[in-house]
Amino acid sequence: MTRILHLSDVHFGWPAIPAQADAVEAMAQREPFDIVAISGDLAQRARAGEFQRASVFLRDISRPVTSGGAVPAVITVPGNHDVAWWFSPFGVGRKERRYEKYRRYITDTLEPVVHVAGVTLVGLNTAPGVHWYTLTWDPHDVSVVGALRERQLAHAATVFAQAPASDARVVVMHHNPMRGSISGRIGLLRSARVMTAFAGMGVDLVLCGHDHQESVHFVEQSGKGVVVSTAGTLSSRSRGGRPSSFNVITLTATTIEVETRMWTPASGRFEQGPVQCFAR
Repeated sequence: MTRILHLSDVHFGWPAIPAQADAVEAMAQREPFDIVAISGDLAQRARAGEFQRASVFLRDISRPVTSGGAVPAVITVPGNHDVAWWFSPFGVGRKERRYEKYRRYITDTLEPVVHVAGVTLVGLNTAPGVHWYTLTWDPHDVSVVGALRERQLAHAATVFAQAPASDARVVVMHHNPMRGSISGRIGLLRSARVMTAFAGMGVDLVLCGHDHQESVHFVEQSGKGVVVSTAGTLSSRSRGGRPSSFNVITLTATTIEVETRMWTPASGRFEQGPVQCFAR
């Protein structure tokens, strides 16, 4: 059994709610997790101070639990708010500045690969900033929507092909490939093609965020079922006035269970919400 703490859209900066970050840190000291996955938007404006606070948060939630448990593995990917795209729109300008602070304070690896007993995780960077392949006819999409290129999908396919056959295959990315029920928007461009590619790789689980609303989907593509866990936000930017939330995922050899934890102001804690279980 493997437990994953799936967080997203913490937005350190003005939208962050310190009490919620503190509550997650306290929970991570009470409960053992094998993996901590944060699917982007650690910062609000890609500023140094925001990433510094995010770095402390990552440190504190990935400490071993007080009962003496092992240190969990950590995997993060950038979100669109973590990219200083204005330094290099359309790849012109100082390209090294786009992820400079993310690399300095969070991790130098934008697409990490993490192996835990029985699980292979591949991080994919869906937040390239403003490029030609992220443009749509909607001006509101500029710097907001995400995309994956063929070389990124090929990279993920290679990693998963080399993983043990019994491993659960997990993708961590920022933009949601499924339509939000409140927003009515899909964050990832060409998402149907991407989900078909994931099914072909044998992906079991996708961890994402971006929509600021929690959701769990089961998608069947080419005879393969893929679970999509979209974590809510830990900030004041929750969609539709819904409470902040995150997901706790339990993987076994035969099942994927996704439990949503919802912020409850009265208790000052994230309490158990809906639980869904799927066959692998």
